[in-house]
Amino acid sequence: MGVLWLRRGCRSLILTKALLQNSRSSIYSKPPRNHIGAGQSFFIMSVFAVAMLAPAGWILHHLPEYRQRPRPGHQEQNPKT
Repeated sequence: MGVLWLRRGCRSLILTKALLQNSRSSIYSKPPRNHIGAGQSFFIMSVFAVAMLAPAGWILHHLPEYRQRPRPGHQEQNPKT
């Protein structure tokens, strides 16, 4: 029983390997047409970092204010005297 499973596994492995070799041979690449300078890529990465980190910084800066606010939908129950 184990030999049968081993043969099936080897057969599928060989077929997969043959398919991958055929598909790899048709993939090719060219060098880029326009070179992006170091200054431009630094600017792009900086804008990306600010866009990702600014909202998180805003939330962390205002976290104490958010903790003091009552939750929406929940009203504080004051004892009536």
